[in-house]
Amino acid sequence: MQNVSCPSCGAQVAFRSHASVMAVCEFCKTTILKDADSVKDIGRMSDVLQDYSPIQIGTSGVQDGRAFTVIGRIQLRYPAGIWNEWYLYTEDGRESWLSDASGLYTLTTAQTPPADSTGLPEFTALTPAHAYVIAAEQYVASDIRTADCIGGQGELPFSVHQGWQARVADFRRGSKFVTLDYSDAGPPKIYAGVAVALDQLNCQLLREDDVIQASAGKFDGKVAPLNCPSCGTSVSYVPGLTTHLLCPSCHAEVDTSGVVAQVLAAGERVKAVSTTLELGARGAIAGKQYEIIGLMLRRDDEGSKWTEYLLHSERAGFLWLVETEDGWSRSQAREDWPVWDLGDTAAIGNRAFRKLYEYDAEVVFAAGAFNWKVVTGDKVKVVEFENRQDRLAAEMTAEEITWSFSSPVPDDQIKAWFGASIKPGNGKPLEKRKLGATAKVFIWIILILNAIPMLFSFKTSWLFTALGLAAVYLPAKFIDTFGGDKK
Repeated sequence: MQNVSCPSCGAQVAFRSHASVMAVCEFCKTTILKDADSVKDIGRMSDVLQDYSPIQIGTSGVQDGRAFTVIGRIQLRYPAGIWNEWYLYTEDGRESWLSDASGLYTLTTAQTPPADSTGLPEFTALTPAHAYVIAAEQYVASDIRTADCIGGQGELPFSVHQGWQARVADFRRGSKFVTLDYSDAGPPKIYAGVAVALDQLNCQLLREDDVIQASAGKFDGKVAPLNCPSCGTSVSYVPGLTTHLLCPSCHAEVDTSGVVAQVLAAGERVKAVSTTLELGARGAIAGKQYEIIGLMLRRDDEGSKWTEYLLHSERAGFLWLVETEDGWSRSQAREDWPVWDLGDTAAIGNRAFRKLYEYDAEVVFAAGAFNWKVVTGDKVKVVEFENRQDRLAAEMTAEEITWSFSSPVPDDQIKAWFGASIKPGNGKPLEKRKLGATAKVFIWIILILNAIPMLFSFKTSWLFTALGLAAVYLPAKFIDTFGGDKK
């Protein structure tokens, strides 16, 4: 460990890793550049947004028998949100990072660049969901971003400053994860690792819940009300984690990632959309307390509509409930990705999912808080796959692809979770679902087939026809319920 004096305030600044070349003074936020002979003040770094992450400087853990300690952090903003990159000290001295984006984590380590880097793709040529060969293995491009550094803490292995831009592309292969960093001139740096759940890392010295809830004052770290800067309506959000709000009254778009909430775009006062569950509704799901903090009404290219509810739990993070004409499903983002070659099947391990639908989904109404930027009119391409009652969905934009896994939830379970929060008259009554297209087509086919004998012997066949129709009606409803129509 090397201790130096801050050139600005004189406070002691420790460099725990010999590979670190800069540090941010925790007292005055001066950015200190360390070279062979001296330390230099290269300006002040903005403080990071005190968000909902349980990680902090000093957190330690183990991954595949390799111990690490968090010694630095940079916070990056892209047009749709923010994420953290935590710099790790390891005994082997290899540059390693723990990426933290809305509760999804990846741990990567710098790789020795190949002798011939000309085989790596150019940043501008990358396309999400397409396959690329990196280090002799095939990966799928998942995220392609240009992001601005908005804050930093601790020590780092390279010099950054406020306004520094990162040009990075992420790639997936199951749980394997690769980042190509194009920020500097020349061939991209390669970082390889895995997507992980935080409890897999056996972390010590994580931030306690009460510390998170009290951090930074202005970002309470809990679901808290904010008066819309545009119209004054109170909106609940998770400070430091949900950075974009859509006011349910005036539909203004609000950025909450700074000290003062700012209106990004004024909205028009819109007619309230009636939904089965409302913003702020609370329910206990799998022993965890959740609150609905955002909702979206979406529409596909055939005009079908459905509602998506974003739920948040202090203990368990984010969860989605999706309400369609045919019922409910529960959905979560996947840490390890399915294997998919853009064809008609996707696989999780030995479990194959067949392609069901492909369509464009558009946001036609949104309100509440989200952990990424949501705007009415946003469109994504959706490809759905099914295996029995479970579904996988890939959502793709020009910058990224994300995967989610969903399974059906009975109406009675929704009632048990939310009880009195289900307002009478809101949305579609849970007891009165429409018969979907599958059942309707099935019934019409039976009608036609059974009508043929009636043309020749009406007197003797009408009773059998009536009984046949009665026999297929309930099975048709059953088939439609479990076969499901597109959202």
